[in-house]
Amino acid sequence: MNVVRPAGQVHKALRVAIVHEWLEHYAGSERVVEQLLILFPQAELFAIVDFMPASERAMLGGRAVHTTFIQNLPFARRHFRNYLGLMPLAVEQLDLAGFDLVISSNHACAKGVITGPDQVHVCYVHSPMRYAWDMQAAYLRQSGMQRGLRRLYARWLLHRLRNWDVRSAAGVDVFVANSSYIARRIRKVYRREASVVYPPVDTQRFNGTDHTRRDYAVISRLVPYKRVDLVVEAFARMPGKVLHVAGDGPERERIAALAANAPNIILHGRISDAEVLRMMREARAFVFAAEEDFGIAMVEAQACGTPLIVLGRGGARDIVRDTDENGGPTGVFFDQQTVEAIMAAVTEFEKLETRMTPQACRANAQRFSQAAFRQSMLRVVEQALHDLRPFGVEAGCDA
Repeated sequence: MNVVRPAGQVHKALRVAIVHEWLEHYAGSERVVEQLLILFPQAELFAIVDFMPASERAMLGGRAVHTTFIQNLPFARRHFRNYLGLMPLAVEQLDLAGFDLVISSNHACAKGVITGPDQVHVCYVHSPMRYAWDMQAAYLRQSGMQRGLRRLYARWLLHRLRNWDVRSAAGVDVFVANSSYIARRIRKVYRREASVVYPPVDTQRFNGTDHTRRDYAVISRLVPYKRVDLVVEAFARMPGKVLHVAGDGPERERIAALAANAPNIILHGRISDAEVLRMMREARAFVFAAEEDFGIAMVEAQACGTPLIVLGRGGARDIVRDTDENGGPTGVFFDQQTVEAIMAAVTEFEKLETRMTPQACRANAQRFSQAAFRQSMLRVVEQALHDLRPFGVEAGCDA
């Protein structure tokens, strides 16, 4: 006899496994896992390694984490990424027998878990592994592996990872992308279609529409692909406009050198969470020059009522509104990663600034709230269960 449960109640009867790559710090992908654990409180959590500090483990709700053999390998606590070549093997060893629903949170290997014909596997993709696909050249360059035996080994390893990555995609029943951009990458790499469910942003914490706004701001890790150097160079040529730069990283000295003769550029270094919130609330506009898979910081700024001046590629296209439709514009795009393009975009922003109200920015950000993520993800899961388990949603309900 077929067993059917009303939508919204289906998930409560399931045995659910959530598979994440690694637990090290509470960051963007961990926020997705946190919301999945809220959505499926009965779920068990699996990861390749778990080295998350006690101060950040509240998101786990006291759960034990099932890990792989890499957890116990030498030097894994500090250097587990060096075992990347073993991660496909490790994730395939996870025992998921008996679970009805498997949700993998994937930016490297999590989707490679092995499931059976009566298990539904939904994969939430933060990105296909960028360093193995279209960003391989940049990864090798930034890692200093352009010559010698290390270069040969890295290219061999990434070739094997690409082959495994495509092969393991066949074990996924439903792909979910965190942006339209990542959905296109999934189509390119795996030749599969993906639903889009935007990642959750804490729009309750990031708020504020009535603050005085005077200066421009950037908050970012100072790493090459973020292209903070271009923003600094652009504002160095616009001495009448003040730019605040917050963040730290390997590009710090280079950024400082570019700003050395520009008194309108203020470098803050790494700042506290409270200072991040204050800077977001008080910025005239936030400037982002990176091509992001999604761009949670952009949504956080919008939730604070702050307009955006951003590169018009990647996830930014899903976030920023640049027309008068649906409540008005919330930012402007520039098309090229050049100093001149950023300068032109700032000029364009100042022409349109009065139309970009804090209220419109805040309303736009609500599309990416934690509640919106849970609702969208639940719809995807229930549709997958309806389509792929027609005999019933409970384990053993095949008659």
